[in-house]
Amino acid sequence: MAIEPSKVYAVWLREVKRFTNSKSRIIGSLGMPLLFLIALGGGLSAMVPGFNYQAFILPGILAMTLLFTSVFSGVSIIWDREFGFLKEMLAAPASRETIVIGRTLGGATTAILQGSIIMVLGIFITGIPIPAIANLIGIFALMVIFSCFLVAVGIAFASVVQEVETFQLIMNLLVMPLFFLSNALFPIDKMPEWLRVVSMFNPISYAVDGLRGLLINTSQFSIMLDFGVSAAALVISITVASYLFSKTSI
Repeated sequence: MAIEPSKVYAVWLREVKRFTNSKSRIIGSLGMPLLFLIALGGGLSAMVPGFNYQAFILPGILAMTLLFTSVFSGVSIIWDREFGFLKEMLAAPASRETIVIGRTLGGATTAILQGSIIMVLGIFITGIPIPAIANLIGIFALMVIFSCFLVAVGIAFASVVQEVETFQLIMNLLVMPLFFLSNALFPIDKMPEWLRVVSMFNPISYAVDGLRGLLINTSQFSIMLDFGVSAAALVISITVASYLFSKTSI
């Protein structure tokens, strides 16, 4: 697989500029995570005295922000196909793997920017201590791995879906179950048995667990397992996305 850094950078820069030039998109994408954190987290915290539920779900809300932003970034491929820009990209002297890597990093960058905003606001809202530098580095590393995995999933689906409406429908059917069937909102040891089993096979659970351990020092798995599962999911998704994108039609 021939990866050309300068062309990866060009594709990455285009994705980032498309995001930063849309201020309404930046603001609008923060609405749902903050609503979950303030309304759901605050409401349930009041119902369970002595337990800061807002702090518990903050890593899950951070993961939700990354999840929605990353997966739906794949829709840009469909827009580019409809407006003819994808044809120009594929005709350019750059391998399709290079394009996939550039789009993956670009989509992940925008997701991490939004996730970082949510994390800062969440720390302020929940009142938890600011994590140590080593933990912040770990959080950033896990956000990069997790976001790249999800962007690659979006690219894989966008490579075989022709219509924006169909892509959005499929992504909604995929994203919501992935989120709610994970440990984002509830601890695994308090779940019903069937949900616990499903959650254990959900890669989202390991990313959330890693973020939760680094943010509030509460986790169900080891940090090495969290990073290992997330990294394995990234490798698989990049491989599948590269293959499907190489077969995409214009």
